[in-house]
Amino acid sequence: MGVVIPLEESKNKQASIKPLVDLTKADMERVNQLILSKAGSDVQMIPEVAEHLISSGGKRLRPMLTIASAALYNYQGDNHIKLATSVEFLHTATLLHDDVVDESDLRRGKSTARMIWGNQASVLVGDFLLGQAFRMMVEVGSLEALDVLSSAACVIAEGEVLQLSVSKNMETTEDDYLSVIRAKTAALFSAAAEVGPIVANAGKAERNALKSYGTNLGLAFQLVDDALDYGGKAADLGKNVGDDFREGKITLPVILAYRRGTEKERAFWREAIETGDNSDENLEKALGLITKYGALTDTIARAVHYGTIARDALAPLPETPWKSALMEVIDFCIERVN
Repeated sequence: MGVVIPLEESKNKQASIKPLVDLTKADMERVNQLILSKAGSDVQMIPEVAEHLISSGGKRLRPMLTIASAALYNYQGDNHIKLATSVEFLHTATLLHDDVVDESDLRRGKSTARMIWGNQASVLVGDFLLGQAFRMMVEVGSLEALDVLSSAACVIAEGEVLQLSVSKNMETTEDDYLSVIRAKTAALFSAAAEVGPIVANAGKAERNALKSYGTNLGLAFQLVDDALDYGGKAADLGKNVGDDFREGKITLPVILAYRRGTEKERAFWREAIETGDNSDENLEKALGLITKYGALTDTIARAVHYGTIARDALAPLPETPWKSALMEVIDFCIERVN
């Protein structure tokens, strides 16, 4: 079930995250070791829950951004390892909390922690990981890095609350939704990229370049995720196509299809989303309306727009393998819809 949306300007060479993975490999091995160390506890359930999510196959893109953005400015120390691990712990804690709020059963094709250990354990282990993240930030000793990451943690929490406030509300506007994903997703991408130049003692312009890159990469990444939920394949998603619909989530493809539809079609959306009538039959109808009004194509067009802003943010920087790898990540995130 689903409609695969090809990009209009498909490139001969498929973009890959491999250049970034290869460049960061040695440092990411150190990050992974620190993750396992800091997720340890005498309370048995804590490492069990943490290991379940940490080992679930995520690409660890956010900590790689921290490693790469520090290397971009020739950082030679060790503090980027702790900051990258802090970023991953912030992300992991957010996922644990998200799955409870969203009542999700699957993440990356595996049962969520809440389905195995329950909601209470998921929330509390998420809190433990947040605590460990902040301990590592303090160990680094950079007030600026601490400020950026702690501010991001607050913004992410605000985004969660904002999402709750617009949940199942079909009058949610595109601007409303962009505010949600700017907080929930883009804020951590932004912080992950900005702390690299901070720890490398780069200047304000360099910080701003990576901050802009991270923000806009995060927006593009989330918009593509929104499109994939209706236009991807379950094997690629790590969840079922249409899970956002079944959970009553209002994402950009739904917002666009709703606003462009007839009154009868808008009534369908209100019935399906606001009252939770999310049968397979209604999912098929939703997919049909999303296709009819070009909502997936336009969602991807928005993602391409933010990807272009991310690319322009890095454009003035010297040409290095690190810059090339970060540029290719933009294309990789967007081309996931192919």
